[in-house]
Amino acid sequence: MSTTTSTPKAAAGKRAPHGSPLHKLLARPELGSVVGAVAVLVFFAFAADGFLRASSLSTVLYASSTIGIMAVPVALLMIGGEFDLSAGVMVTSSALVSSMFSYQMTANVWVGVGVSLLVTLAIGAFNGFMLTRTKLPSFIITLGTFLMLTGMNLGFTKLIDDTVSTKTIGDMEGFPAAHAVFASTFSIGGVDFKVTILWWLGLVAVASWILLRTRTGNWIFAVGGNQEAARAVGVPVTRTKIGLYMGVALGAWISGQHLLFSFDAVQSGEGVGNELIYIIAAVIGGCLITGGYGSAVGSAVGALLFGMVSKGIVFAEWNPDWFKFFLGAMLLLATLLNAWVRKRAEAAK
Repeated sequence: MSTTTSTPKAAAGKRAPHGSPLHKLLARPELGSVVGAVAVLVFFAFAADGFLRASSLSTVLYASSTIGIMAVPVALLMIGGEFDLSAGVMVTSSALVSSMFSYQMTANVWVGVGVSLLVTLAIGAFNGFMLTRTKLPSFIITLGTFLMLTGMNLGFTKLIDDTVSTKTIGDMEGFPAAHAVFASTFSIGGVDFKVTILWWLGLVAVASWILLRTRTGNWIFAVGGNQEAARAVGVPVTRTKIGLYMGVALGAWISGQHLLFSFDAVQSGEGVGNELIYIIAAVIGGCLITGGYGSAVGSAVGALLFGMVSKGIVFAEWNPDWFKFFLGAMLLLATLLNAWVRKRAEAAK
């Protein structure tokens, strides 16, 4: 028997309720974001010449994938009832560790990639451990980590490389293979696509399987819906939350390696502010601020919306200053719509 059967609040967001197909559709967390994505697509199809060209859509998908890779694990963390304000700078930390370790140790770049994975996962585990041991809000814990990583990124880069950016590693052994894995381009029908799109879709598929087909998925919804009730029925709350933070760290590692092997050098100040973009994509995709509700597919649609708006404004030749306005409007509308969808889901049970 699922461990969430005794946590009604958590279960409300986990599966579509029994009943008519319409009720099931209205209960889906990603409903609002899908409607919004269709509306934005139609709008820019008329407002921006060339928006529907294959090359333009490739650009939109790339922009969406760079957000979506992080939005997926951030969405799972939010479903589990927590935040991670260090996610943006953690991406940069991952890239810096990989680059500096490879360069300073004159090692194959894959050694740096492996060390970076271990360090980044350790940062995620640290966030989860501190959260569960101190009982402080995740906002405080990860804000502290954000500040520490921001200072360490700059401090270590200037200490080791005597500048704010890392040395180029494009001529080092293993770089071409690593570039192929994390930053290459593939062609379909004569149109070039970035490999990050495949990473993004793969993460969405794995996260959806975890949420909807595994006991771990039940645990995630349970701890986000009602932590104490989940603990009372045997859900390993501590292990689940640490695992969720390590999931965010894994996404940061993938994004960091893409950043590094796309340009072969990294600026230490990058990533600040991106954590809000990941959270916004997850919220637009149907995740509730209160936890216990959402989906990985919704976070992907939220990231797609972000990509369409950011590139649609460019294609329409509008002042890019309006982008933040559209982003804020989407966030408010998505939050209101998500609350309405959640009420419909509970009423349709």
